[in-house]
Amino acid sequence: MNFIDKITDYIGKFSALVLISLTLLVVYDALSRYLFHSGSIALQELEWHLFDVVILLGISYALKEKAHVRVDIFYANFSLKTQTIVNIISLVVFVLPFSTLIIYMGYDFVLQSFIQQEGSSDPGGLPLRFIIKSTMLLSFMLVISQGLSELIKNIKVLKS
Repeated sequence: MNFIDKITDYIGKFSALVLISLTLLVVYDALSRYLFHSGSIALQELEWHLFDVVILLGISYALKEKAHVRVDIFYANFSLKTQTIVNIISLVVFVLPFSTLIIYMGYDFVLQSFIQQEGSSDPGGLPLRFIIKSTMLLSFMLVISQGLSELIKNIKVLKS
């Protein structure tokens, strides 16, 4: 599982770099619009696409770092054994099935976009929208991988 954790770390670092790029892009876009009265539809769409990449690829990293959403007000007061059981149940009942469902439902969504060579409906927008849509599938494949890694780690904790 160390291999999966390392991949997730690299994905997290990549997401951080994309976030820095996104921040610079937003600053550039705002300055060009408000100071020079020029803008670009493609640039604005690129901002949304980079935002998607940051969020989608950051999910597996958040799962690994235990930075995901949960009710810590209760969880923090649980014993290690109870926390581990909650983690296992959460992974088995919610994370893994939900991620599998998104991949299953999203596959046709991405495939249709690829077949149509879908692009932006706005003039001057970005082409090949299936590329950003496929990030959804990649993201939840990474979540499943990291979820399995976390499941194995939690089972080892429970056994010890």
